Amino acid sequence: MRIPLPQDLIHLLEVSIGPRVFRIGSAVLAVAALTFLYDWRAFKNMNTQEAMDSAQVGRNLAQGKGFSTGFIRPLSIFLVKRHNQQTPTPAHASDPARLKEAHPDLANAPLYPVMLAGLMKILPFHYPVSQGAFWTYGGGFWRYEPDFLITLFNQLLFLGLVVSVFFLARRLFDAPVAWLSAVLLLGGELYWRFTVSGLPTILLLLIFTGLATCLALLDEESRQPTWGPNGSFLLAGAIGALAGLGGLTRYGFGWLILPVVTFLILFANPRQRAALILIVLGVFAAVMGPWLARNLWFSGTPFGTAGYAVLEGTSLFPENRLLRSLEPDFSRLAFSPLWVKLMANSREIVQNALPKLGGTWVSAFFLVGLLVHFRKPSTQRLRYFLLMCLPVLGVVQALGRTQLSEASPEINSENFLVLLAPLVLVYGIGLFFLLLDQVELPVLQMRYVVIGLFGAIACLPLILVFLPPRPQPVAYPPYMPPVIQKLSGYMKENELMMSDIPWAVAWYGQRQCAWLTLQAMPSAKDRAWREDFFCINDFLKPIRALYLTAESMDSKFVSQWVLAGEQSWGSFVAETVLLSKEPLGFPLRKAQAEYFPYQLFLTDWERWKQ
Repeated sequence: MRIPLPQDLIHLLEVSIGPRVFRIGSAVLAVAALTFLYDWRAFKNMNTQEAMDSAQVGRNLAQGKGFSTGFIRPLSIFLVKRHNQQTPTPAHASDPARLKEAHPDLANAPLYPVMLAGLMKILPFHYPVSQGAFWTYGGGFWRYEPDFLITLFNQLLFLGLVVSVFFLARRLFDAPVAWLSAVLLLGGELYWRFTVSGLPTILLLLIFTGLATCLALLDEESRQPTWGPNGSFLLAGAIGALAGLGGLTRYGFGWLILPVVTFLILFANPRQRAALILIVLGVFAAVMGPWLARNLWFSGTPFGTAGYAVLEGTSLFPENRLLRSLEPDFSRLAFSPLWVKLMANSREIVQNALPKLGGTWVSAFFLVGLLVHFRKPSTQRLRYFLLMCLPVLGVVQALGRTQLSEASPEINSENFLVLLAPLVLVYGIGLFFLLLDQVELPVLQMRYVVIGLFGAIACLPLILVFLPPRPQPVAYPPYMPPVIQKLSGYMKENELMMSDIPWAVAWYGQRQCAWLTLQAMPSAKDRAWREDFFCINDFLKPIRALYLTAESMDSKFVSQWVLAGEQSWGSFVAETVLLSKEPLGFPLRKAQAEYFPYQLFLTDWERWKQ
């Protein structure tokens, strides 16, 4: 065996692999520095219901409690109880709502919580509020450690997304488009905000990019086979699996099976078309089917409470009224409220979401590029796929919009159009280079100046993040993890609480907590129709504590207090806080005075004195 001479090693380092290693190493260090600076400057603890809900379900999985939830929606109580009463079993005869045990989660698709559970098994998650220089500031709470670890996990997924977009862009266009696409994606402030949100959006973006890559490969394979005789069928199986995994991350993603099948009908090899479609649909059904069967087993519905999102926000069930209903009235269902919801939300999508489709103004290049015909067939056909996805995801987003989007208008898991953003960015940059090639510049170096200015302007929102003022990571009001943990710590693990932020109590406080019912006290006019505190407390499971925050305490006085009626929680708060008296007949009479009147914590006895 020949031993390399010193001059051979020098040549290897200077000419062969040396420059490549230097470029890759520099890129890795730059990305690591950007991640560190962004987290130091702009990290924010979870401030959305969906993120905390997914996290607490993932922790239950990691702790061996199954796919259960501590966030109890009244609608989930209704579905589980109705199903167990229709198909009675001795095990649930005395607990039809399954509140005295681990309540099955019917709101979340499973993939993201399962991945969080694996992360919690691998990393040492420290759930009590941490002390230390990074976690505290000025002697007070600043960052919550588990929220930060979930952020790092999503940022790792984001880097995988950047790499996958780079290779897809190089396949569709060329190396310059791929590099600039990766840089602008990495410099997209919208994507970084999703990484710190705790939502599964980055995972969905990665799955969608993989789906698009497999479709491009399948299209190339149908024209120039390079994967062998079974290559197209393997790619079809991967497409069906990715569509199913996306549906198991967010149910609305599953509707993308429609443009996928349409793409195969239009562009697949005619001799293989039927077999490819059957493989895609078969694998998709095999991936989705077991989970839908699980939901049917627990609730009698394939999608649990998530399947009723189309009714939320309509005139029948405004705001979050449906999820807080113990006895929802479905007898008045009609098509017209759904049509009104579709039209109203579609108008908002066209006016606000579509112009920002790519996360930046680069989406304008994509829209203009629709007038340009690309020479490469796979590039042209994948753009057709994007255009087919656009109306499907638009309708899904319009009909699936709930109060979650009102609470956080842009950073929410109901924002499905953002899934198209990376590929919209790639096609916009492709048009930019096409136009740049037509411009006669005085010197060649001016080309790099133009590209640099283009990228700097596109990344300007992220650049402004690092300028003062520095945002606070604490999402208060209403979420203050140390306070939630302290108040929840007064309760035993198997005791039930009720709150206006039950998702935060379940995540930060690790206690079972029901969402506020529609009414606080029973109606004097019709006691048979009950949507109040006592319907759970007297007949299902005793509620040992009531925790109200700024979510209710700072609500609108007239619409949510006065007009809501004497049995409303607004009236309850008015009597308790403003009049300083205990509501007659209410079983929780002992108030913890430390955070009053900003927060109200009532229990059955003075637990904090123990």
